[in-house]
Amino acid sequence: MRVLVVEDDEEMAQTVAVGLRRAQMTVDVTFDGEEGLEHALFTDYDVIVLDRDLPGMHGDEVCAELIASGCRSRVLMLTAAATAEDLVDGLSLGADDYLAKPFDFPVLIARIGALARRAHPLVPPVVRHGDLMVDTARRRASRGGRPLDLAPKEFGVLELLLASKGRAVSAEELLERVWDEAADPFTSAVKITVSRLRAKLGDPPVIETVAKRGYRI
Repeated sequence: MRVLVVEDDEEMAQTVAVGLRRAQMTVDVTFDGEEGLEHALFTDYDVIVLDRDLPGMHGDEVCAELIASGCRSRVLMLTAAATAEDLVDGLSLGADDYLAKPFDFPVLIARIGALARRAHPLVPPVVRHGDLMVDTARRRASRGGRPLDLAPKEFGVLELLLASKGRAVSAEELLERVWDEAADPFTSAVKITVSRLRAKLGDPPVIETVAKRGYRI
């Protein structure tokens, strides 16, 4: 799950980002509306956490531009205002959900997870492939009833391959979807992560390498 946080309060933005990463999400952060819009239009995020009260380019403007451009990311709008009128205004702009500050962090994570599942409605919360089970909501995986101790990136790769339903996923797509924007496009991180994931999944092999196309399950 890849998330963009657009929040001008840098301390709050980084706090949110750290919490989401601990929940095994891939997170990019921007601190103003214009930069947030640029990121959102360039990268296919699952969810955008958008502060409404941004200086310069207001969150309302960012949301309107996203909708006008056909952006498919789900938008969770944050605001210090919590009146019914504010809620209606935010949703009428095209936001998918609305959360008032201050908020409980588990609620934020649950809202983001729900929006991400709506962005990919064909992927159920629990995915099964033979004796492999992946619970995307609780971020757990097991094979043959044996729990798998997966690192966040390993889980992300496994989740994306399962969601692709047999389609070969390139290393470039895995890097874009599972890693954040700081990832080196020339790194061998994908290859190393897939190798470790294969070892943890055990035999018989689950992940297949497709020549010149990437990986698939």
